[in-house]
Amino acid sequence: MRVVVAMSGGVDSSVVAGLMHEAGHEVIGLTMKLRDGTAAEAAGASGSCCSADDTQDARTVCDALGVPHYVVDYRDAFRKAVIEPFARAYLQGETPNPCVLCNDHLKFSALIGRARALGADALATGHYARVQRDAVGRYTLHTASDPTRDQSYFLFGLDQRALSRVMFPLGDMPKTEVRAHARRMGLEVAEKPDSEDICFVPDGDYARIVEDVLQARGESAPGPGQIVDTHGQVLGEHAGVHHYTVGQRRGLGVARGERLYVLQVDAPTATVTVGGRAELASQGFMARDASWVDGDAPTAGTRCVVRIRSRHRGVSCLVSADGRTLRVLFDAPEEAVTRGQAAVFYVGDRVLGGAWIDRALSEREAAQ
Repeated sequence: MRVVVAMSGGVDSSVVAGLMHEAGHEVIGLTMKLRDGTAAEAAGASGSCCSADDTQDARTVCDALGVPHYVVDYRDAFRKAVIEPFARAYLQGETPNPCVLCNDHLKFSALIGRARALGADALATGHYARVQRDAVGRYTLHTASDPTRDQSYFLFGLDQRALSRVMFPLGDMPKTEVRAHARRMGLEVAEKPDSEDICFVPDGDYARIVEDVLQARGESAPGPGQIVDTHGQVLGEHAGVHHYTVGQRRGLGVARGERLYVLQVDAPTATVTVGGRAELASQGFMARDASWVDGDAPTAGTRCVVRIRSRHRGVSCLVSADGRTLRVLFDAPEEAVTRGQAAVFYVGDRVLGGAWIDRALSEREAAQ
């Protein structure tokens, strides 16, 4: 087959290119130019991806394999589909997940289209997940064999059309095996560290990114507001709601007898509510914009496991769908249900789909 390999310059996608080449496929390497370098990267920050050095690494791998390599400029699309929604979410008191948006709108949607334009049969990536087909021929998405590497949480937006055209060659491999392949192939990136941060926030300063987006629009950052407890007592003042997210403990700037956590961020009133850890727990949540891998929502009262953050362990729940709106009830109270995060649903190792958390349910609402 002719296979386009999405190449980030890391060891995972480099090994995918090598494995596809060794299998006899005609490989075309594509690297997406998503952004310009940040000040943090210029100062030597590491741990991100999609930098100029990463592009050069991808080109070097393709040269070593003897396959063509192209760079496609998606900076404008990335800004509109990922960076601006990221900033908007924080301004609305949400905590976004830009990696899901990037996968949905760029790394698969755009690249699948590009692969088709190049006459390719498939798009291969270095994601740790697996695609299978069930008894009636539907494509199904599954977790990686190595749970410590699984990236299925970020892929719940893939539909049947996308799954029919993607390949995840690393889905059954542990990372040690991937690096062993890279060494065997003589790839210079064999020992390259994994990227861990959001690519456009390599120093972890989310608030600065929000302020940069606003500055580019000629707008000011959110002003100060009050930090209150659950009884409305004012405990202090904050510098802007974009500095806070539900579950945050550090950097609150206020103190009480117990450890305090952010419970709610109310952007319209510029109010941040804090409380003890026990107050972080909720019985469930409402979610919006549900997307199901096979196209069909689960029947009312479906029992499954939900992950409410990328590194969440997953907990048992009941799901009821009303169109693209979901009501989810946990079997036991769960901490830090965060507006704006993705909730992804599983039965066994199979991904059913996911949605975006809209709000946590109180004990009274959950009982209704």
